[in-house]
Amino acid sequence: MSYYYKYNFVSPESIYSTVKEELKSYFDTGAVDDLMFPTYTNKCLNKLGKSSYYITEEILHIDNFEARLPDNFYAVREAWMCTSINGFPVQTPNSFYSQASTQTSIMLNPVTIGGRSCNNPECTNDACDGKCMPELIQAVFKTNNSFNHSWKKTYLLRPGNISVKKHCDLQCANFGASSADSFDIRDNKFVTNFRHGTVHLIFYATEYDEIGNQMIPDNYRIKEFIELFIKFKMFETLCNQVNDETFNQLLLKKQEAEKKSDEAYIMAQLEIQKQTADEKIRAIRQQNNSFNKYEIAGGRSKFRGYPRGPWRRNGTT
Repeated sequence: MSYYYKYNFVSPESIYSTVKEELKSYFDTGAVDDLMFPTYTNKCLNKLGKSSYYITEEILHIDNFEARLPDNFYAVREAWMCTSINGFPVQTPNSFYSQASTQTSIMLNPVTIGGRSCNNPECTNDACDGKCMPELIQAVFKTNNSFNHSWKKTYLLRPGNISVKKHCDLQCANFGASSADSFDIRDNKFVTNFRHGTVHLIFYATEYDEIGNQMIPDNYRIKEFIELFIKFKMFETLCNQVNDETFNQLLLKKQEAEKKSDEAYIMAQLEIQKQTADEKIRAIRQQNNSFNKYEIAGGRSKFRGYPRGPWRRNGTT
């Protein structure tokens, strides 16, 4: 099982507003516009790699060798073959309202207390000597069902052929998997070589805000790179048009913006490759465990002040 860091994703609308405000004179005259902003943002995310995309999970039920992929699917990160196990019942997120009562129903209207229902707040047992006659109201019941739904991840599926590799890269955990079952991706479908089953899919997704802008990671270096890259593309557009400024003035602004954009890309790339706190801990533990093969068999020694248990050398019996 691989580990990954999930960014918080935000709308790029604040970046677009910053660019339009700082280049206000060009936008006011109509020399440039924001029509290509989503395209430039997508170019930046593609240049940074799949690590800048949203990572989510989905359960696919394979029926007749295939299952439909989610609408926001971009690329595979992990595809696990799952087996069904007995588990605790799970309550469905949906509710059903009706006038019929069942064992899993709750009465919402009228409120019933001790077998008596009354909608008149002035009517109490003391006021009417226990002879309160409530108004006739149609009862409403809320029903929530439950079901047993449990799976266990068993092994990684293997990419089936060349066509599926364009949806994977070196970060895909399935590239080193050795299993009899394989998968393919074509026509927005997840295709396998087994007829029925359950697959736990961890994939890169494209997320959009309420106005259709592609969401970006909430990281300072990545947002700075997107902003400077859009500014560079604005000056590149101006160099290809006729306007009041001379070509040399625009060329100088373009070269300066391109330099800042390249520097921001390097910083964003370094930010993505940085190890998180959990990754550093795992690397330190892995490095410490690599010295276990040099421990004396049957003895105890100390390593950096911590007692170690008995370990055998490689090749000893």
